Amino acid sequence: MLVVKISIIIVNYRVKHFLEQALRSVRAALTLYPMEAEIFVVDNCSQDDSLDYLSPRFPEVRFIANTENVGFARANNQAMELATGQYVLLLNPDTVIAEDTLHEVCLFLDTHPDAGGVGVKMLDGNGRFLPESKRGFPSPWVSFCKIFGLASLFPRSPLFGRYHLKYLSPDECHRVDILSGAFMCMRHETLDKSGLLDEAFFMYGEDIDLSYRLVLAGYHNYYLPTPIIHYKGESTKKGSLRYVRIFYEAMLIFFKKHYPHYSKGYYLAVKFSIFFRAMLAAAHRILLYPFKRKKGVEKRERGEWYALTNQIDRVTELIPGRPRITALQSIQELPTPDKHSPLRYIVLDSGWLSYRDIIATLQQQCHERNRFLIYNPDAQVIISPQQIYTRS
Repeated sequence: MLVVKISIIIVNYRVKHFLEQALRSVRAALTLYPMEAEIFVVDNCSQDDSLDYLSPRFPEVRFIANTENVGFARANNQAMELATGQYVLLLNPDTVIAEDTLHEVCLFLDTHPDAGGVGVKMLDGNGRFLPESKRGFPSPWVSFCKIFGLASLFPRSPLFGRYHLKYLSPDECHRVDILSGAFMCMRHETLDKSGLLDEAFFMYGEDIDLSYRLVLAGYHNYYLPTPIIHYKGESTKKGSLRYVRIFYEAMLIFFKKHYPHYSKGYYLAVKFSIFFRAMLAAAHRILLYPFKRKKGVEKRERGEWYALTNQIDRVTELIPGRPRITALQSIQELPTPDKHSPLRYIVLDSGWLSYRDIIATLQQQCHERNRFLIYNPDAQVIISPQQIYTRS
């Protein structure tokens, strides 16, 4: 009987094209570095034909259809209760992994028996490092520094900057406190000791809570500088007031659960400061969103388009207005930008480039004037952090 090496669990909610891209990258990883794996997709009642669209395209995936949105924690638990893998990976649907990602993570866990869980270096859709790739426990002091801006003022201070651990190099392996739920790989035996995700967290905070319990179970959490793409916020719509409310309520749940010995007055002070910060964040999003949206449209009209593809005509057909797109044979042909350059939209063909090459290109060409899009030739879809281009 073959032993399942890794169980991969993805929770979907109305992001079928992002999920399709994530599953394609997982399939590529398991093809280049074969290992026994099982893949679960739990759909939280997306009502956008996600399952009808994806099921025939990915027969190797076990799809679980919920009749209501039960939240991130409960949906992951549904699949974790069925998982039989030596390792369990929680993966966001709006991610892209490289062909060697699963191999490197499993190899690290194989050779580090003290590791309860592993996270990786996450990049946004334009190649910028996401600081939530490595975080410290949100203790009362760390939370205070985060809420009142000390972490932002002194990001590289071991005293004030423990929330995002910016004093640790993103290009080196480190022990860390918190793993991100966007990519969180754990030993199955560790979960038997720590328990699964706490379903009191509807969304956000459940990864912090589980990371904390992995350490309490006697293991260490590790950050690996293995890069993946995480289109941060595409599956959660972080510009919404609902996101702000849920995020800060999750902080309160964690604080109340793990620091019950603090006085009621201290708890109320923390609660007030968290919701005060939430109100500021909500106001900031409401006031700035219309201007950012308008500004983005105006810039897009003036942008230059490039594509690394051998299907330039098909790529051009998917872009509204059919702009002039310069076909490139190598990313080295792309002119070097400066701060005065127009925005450049760079389409990377996943049928021509490996996902490892795509991720490397985002890292190497990360610049404030560059915007990256990934073309899926099989589905005839182009995905960017802000928009999806399809024929439909």
